[in-house]
Amino acid sequence: MSLLEVGAVDAQYGLLKAVRGVSLSVDEGETRALVGANGAGKTTLLRVIAGAHRPAAGTVFFDGVDITRIPAHKRVALGIALVPEGRRLFPGLTVEENLSIAGGHRPGGGWTVERVLAIFPMLQQRRTQRAATLSGGEQQATAIGRALMCNPRLILLDEVSLGLAPKAVAAVYESLRELIGGGTTVVLVEQDLGRALSVSTRVTCMLHGEVVLEGASSALSREQITAAYFGVRASSGVGADT
Repeated sequence: MSLLEVGAVDAQYGLLKAVRGVSLSVDEGETRALVGANGAGKTTLLRVIAGAHRPAAGTVFFDGVDITRIPAHKRVALGIALVPEGRRLFPGLTVEENLSIAGGHRPGGGWTVERVLAIFPMLQQRRTQRAATLSGGEQQATAIGRALMCNPRLILLDEVSLGLAPKAVAAVYESLRELIGGGTTVVLVEQDLGRALSVSTRVTCMLHGEVVLEGASSALSREQITAAYFGVRASSGVGADT
């Protein structure tokens, strides 16, 4: 059974429908990349999964349990953690305090401050530094570490590389590879197609709120994904795999 099952979800803001009939299945241990242009509905879909946005229609199942109407804080206790776009750290707290404040939401998973710092060595020398004074890459690492402190079974990462310098992106992704290699289930929203393909096992491309392409990362060409990304009719083979 899949760890996450999204079924025919619609989500909207007033009269604007941001997600249209999206269905998605994510297996435990999988890394799923959600790609698409701005406004494709990726962030809204993550928020629906996390419980931060209530869908207008459709269902969300987690580990076989219908969580469609379960509030966000209870989903954290079930094992779903969201790293939102923009990090949203507590700027006046230190790195260690930002990490510790998330501990205890789901005890028993094994994530500690020391383990997070081992995954993100860039934070080792910053543990007593206030979040507001960190670089963008260090803030992103702290935000991911804070989510890990909830001991999630599923981590949702929104726009990991947005606004970061290339060196910072490389450092964050190096740590992400270690995290993914440990078997954590990840759904990743990423504008950088190359980075998304480098860490994902499967790719879902969205356009105007709908899924227009889905398949194994190794089986889809960059041409196919780029065509779907921009809504361009490409050569044969574009479409969901079986």
